[in-house]
Amino acid sequence: MPSVDKLAAEFRGRGLALLLVSFRESAETVRRTVRERGYTAPVLLDERGEVTGVRYGVFGPPTVYVVDREGRLLARGAGPRDWTSPAARRLLEALTAPVSR
Repeated sequence: MPSVDKLAAEFRGRGLALLLVSFRESAETVRRTVRERGYTAPVLLDERGEVTGVRYGVFGPPTVYVVDREGRLLARGAGPRDWTSPAARRLLEALTAPVSR
């Protein structure tokens, strides 16, 4: 998650929101984990799994979702990822590039 925190801070000013999602955990457990691990990216608390499970079809963490500004799921990836890799950076750069008309 440190790579997500780093990229969340870097891309925040470009209109990209990177969120950590807590899936079926209590708010207290999430608060404690965020505090202990020092996460700084915002956390979406989905205690009942309604967003991650029903809307986006999460099967288990870690799962990455690429969701557009209207809430449409564009892509999903299961398993850990290095969000500091060149490929990840290219993806985020493309997502935050100005739209030409």
